[in-house]
Formats: sequence, C-alpha cells, structure tokens
Amino acid sequence: MDIELSEQEEAFRQEVRAFLAENLTDTIRDGAISSPTVFVEPEIGQEWNAVLNKKGWLAYQWPKEWGGTGWTPTQRYIFEKECALAGAPNLTVLGLKLVAPVIFNFGTEEQKEKYLPRILSGEDYWCQGFSEPNAGSDLASLQTRAVRKGDKYILNGSKIWTTHAHWANKMFVLARTDPNVKKQAGISFFLVDMDQPGISVRPILTLAGDHEVNQVFMEDVEVPADDLVGAEGQGWTIAKFLLENERGGSCHAPKLSYDLEQIFAMSENMAAKGGTLKDDIDWRRQVARLRLGVQSLEMIELKILSRIARGEKPGPLTSLTKLIASNLRQDIDLLAVDLFGPAGMQLPMARPLYGDNAPQALGCPRAQVAAPRYLNSRAWTIFGGTDEVQKTIIAKTVLGL
Repeated sequence: MDIELSEQEEAFRQEVRAFLAENLTDTIRDGAISSPTVFVEPEIGQEWNAVLNKKGWLAYQWPKEWGGTGWTPTQRYIFEKECALAGAPNLTVLGLKLVAPVIFNFGTEEQKEKYLPRILSGEDYWCQGFSEPNAGSDLASLQTRAVRKGDKYILNGSKIWTTHAHWANKMFVLARTDPNVKKQAGISFFLVDMDQPGISVRPILTLAGDHEVNQVFMEDVEVPADDLVGAEGQGWTIAKFLLENERGGSCHAPKLSYDLEQIFAMSENMAAKGGTLKDDIDWRRQVARLRLGVQSLEMIELKILSRIARGEKPGPLTSLTKLIASNLRQDIDLLAVDLFGPAGMQLPMARPLYGDNAPQALGCPRAQVAAPRYLNSRAWTIFGGTDEVQKTIIAKTVLGL
C-alpha cells in the first residue's frame, strides 16, 4: 500500500485547503468546536452542507450520476482529512452517508429521483429508526410491525435512541413484515414520512443535558408500498450494508488527531510543577500514547481505503476502526477534562454553547465544552454496535476464532 500522494493528489489537497480557507467561516468552525454532541446541530451542519453543495462537493461519496464528484477513494480521504484538520463540522451523516447509499444501491429509480436530490438540497432531514427498547445490540429481535394493506403498509411500534428525530422530517425504519420466519429473514426496510398522524417523539436528555436522542412512537403509521426499499424480508441485508458504512464509512483518525493536537497546544498555557503542563513528562507520555493510537487507526483506515480503491468491500475491518475510534474518542475527551482542571468540569445546561446567547464560560469556550463532550462521548462505545459486538465480529471474521 503506497501512502505517498501523487502529484495530482497533492494538487487536489491544495485545492481543498484553498477552498476551506475561503469558505469555512469562523461562525461554522466555532459552532463545530462548541458542539459537545456526536451530531452537529442542524443550523451549523446544514449551513456547511449548503456551502459544499453549492461547490458540488457535498455528495462526494455518491455515484456521479446522482450528484457525486467522481473522486477516487484517495481524493475522498484527502477531503475528509483536510476538513477535519481545518475544524469543519461533521456532515449530516444520517442522510448523506447512511440512507443515501442504501437508496442508490437497493432503491428503485423512482426512489432515487424522489429522495436523493432532496437530501442534497437539505429539504429532507433524516433520522434512523433501528434500535428499540428491547432490541439494541440484538437488533434482529426488533418488534415494530409492518402489515401490508393494499398499496400501503401500516407500522406499529417504537424506536429509541433516535438521533435528531425532533428535527427530522424523514426516518428510515426497520420493521418486521413476517413474524413466522427466522427473525433476521422477516425484517424489511422502509422510508417513513415523520410529518403524519400516529408519529410522536419523546425527548431523552443525556447526562450532559443535551437533547440529541429521542424515543419515537408509531401508531398505525401509513407508509406507501413504494417506500419499501428492496424486497420484503431484505431489511437485514440492507441494515448490515448500512452499518458497515456507519462503522467504517468515514475517516475518524484526522478528527481525533485535530482534537488531540489542539489539547496539546493549549497545555503550553497551563501551569504545572516546574513549568507548564506541556513540559510535564507524564502529560507528554499520555499524549504520545494517544498519538500512537491515532496513527495506528489511520493505517487501518488507509488499508480499508486501498481495498475500496481495488473495488473490494471494506469488510469486517470496519468493526476494528469502530472499536479503536470509539475508545480513542473517549480517552481524548477525558484528556481535555484533565487539561482544564476545575474549569473543565463545568456543566452548563443551556444550549447551544456557541453564538451570542451562549452561557458565560468559566475560562475559555473549549473548557466549557470539555465535560459535556466527555459525558456525550460515553455513548461512542454503545451506538453503532457496542464494543462487545465489535469484538465478537472481529473474533469471528478477522481472527477466525
């Protein structure tokens, strides 16, 4: 695997850097820095999406015929890395990187024409209806039912930990269409309109005080048969495809590296015994350990990239990136709390933590977000498949145990 950039790839990197320098405003960057949640707030994320869409770079992972850029896997990685190192917000992943690939891989031409342009324009904002109160890691045990009645399905059930359901007007849902077969075989994948009778959203506040996730209730919700993706009973196959994208569809290492280096740079201004914290040997040892972890993760991500470049599927290595990235995320966020000391333990309940109406910070804005971000990142080892699930996948499919 050659990790050196070609002359053309280096030119592309410089083009991306120039674009970011001109278009990534302080408002957008500061909003991203001061967002403690995994998913950036829509007002920040959608503003950045619109900038990228105007440039034609928003759907960089999509096929060119549906608005994609036609970039190589290496160009896509360069773009994500440069965005991360510039402090750009994450994209609205649920629509762009999760349901969109499902639609253009499994959907009908009518579904592609209906939904893909609306994801790009921001008219549709998606949430994910997978987990249920009694079906989290054991997702195949889900009980939400979808019964065919003429030209539509009637859905009944509930979903939980549904990120941004209070903002979304669309939800992609796994529901059981056949209760009499093996549980994985009786699941189907639906595109559901949130703006209809029978859907209610109950907020769930996190330990950090953020309203990011919800429980969604569906009571006799109508879904046109045309909004079934794939065939009945194909939902489990589609879900595995989607989760593979969720676990390894983005590069985590550059964002982790950006956050770690920001923390290390700020330690120069923190007094410690005999000098500054940046000079403390124990502190430097902690940073070095995390740097090595991030670099190792990037090598795995580049290995996945090389597979994709050869036309291969990412495979179970995505579980390895999910496992490593989740634990590094938690360790780096804990390091930030340690960096700021008492100022890093403040836990303001008001949101957002950016803009003119943000609560007054004790110290700097980064200290204000340290504790909320640490508490929020505890979910990293749970969502998208727990650490235990990832280790089982790795043991079976990578190590052959």
